[in-house]
Amino acid sequence: MAFFPTTTSVFHRFGRATFIPTTYAIPWAPLAGRILLCTIFILSGLTKLTDWHGTANYMAAHGLPLIPVLLPIAALVEILGGLAILLGVRTRTAALLLFLYLIPTTLVFHNFWIASGAEHINQLQHFLKNLAIMGGLALLVGLGPGFPSVDNSQTRRGF
Repeated sequence: MAFFPTTTSVFHRFGRATFIPTTYAIPWAPLAGRILLCTIFILSGLTKLTDWHGTANYMAAHGLPLIPVLLPIAALVEILGGLAILLGVRTRTAALLLFLYLIPTTLVFHNFWIASGAEHINQLQHFLKNLAIMGGLALLVGLGPGFPSVDNSQTRRGF
């Protein structure tokens, strides 16, 4: 493990530290976070492509219009946004777009307030899961991709 000046006393006295370790102290944490965060988008987008008719029926059951237009757009947003976050390419922009994409998606597909019984609890859990994902995306928008990422390597080269 490389030595970073910010880690000299953090690990044995973290609770009493006067500073919070940055990504320099834990350099691979942002990559792990990006991998975990992008997985749901990439898999969901691929599922939309591989189960086109099932996804179209699901969208129709929720009253969405223009399914032949919205379905490929949703699949592309999820796959390309997920890959951008994974690789750290235009990460802040990709995270912002996925954040904005999740707002109507969450409200339309996880409207727990109209369900009852077990379905109410199920939809509430999915709604809260999406809020947590949006929190992770907001962190990426604010803090950037960290190391290693394409964005970070371009910054160090002066692009």
